[in-house]
Amino acid sequence: MLELRPNCELCDRDLPPNAIDARICSYECTYCAACADDVLKNVCPTCGGGLSPRPIRPEKAYRHPEISLGLLFHPAGRTRKHSRWDREAIAAMTARLASVPPEER
Repeated sequence: MLELRPNCELCDRDLPPNAIDARICSYECTYCAACADDVLKNVCPTCGGGLSPRPIRPEKAYRHPEISLGLLFHPAGRTRKHSRWDREAIAAMTARLASVPPEER
C-alpha cells in the first residue's frame, strides 16, 4: 500500500493526505510541487526517476463498510522523512538527468 508521507523531504513543508501538490517517485520519495519542479526538475535525488502527482486517498470507505478502505482504516504516515542528499549532490543529479525524459532514464 502506498505510504502517504507527511512532508516534503526537501523543504519539510507539510503535505497532508489530501495535498494536491504532493509529488512522489516510484519508491515513494515525497516532495512538494515547488521543490519537484523548481529545485529537482522532475528528478528524484534518490533514484533518478521522475516525480508524479501523489494520489489522494479518500477519507472514508465509499464501497461497503466491510471493505476497510480509506484513511480511517489506512491512515497517512506520521514519520517525517528528509532527503539524505545535500544540495550539492541534488544539483549534480538534477544537472545530469533533467534533460532526459523519465521514461528514458
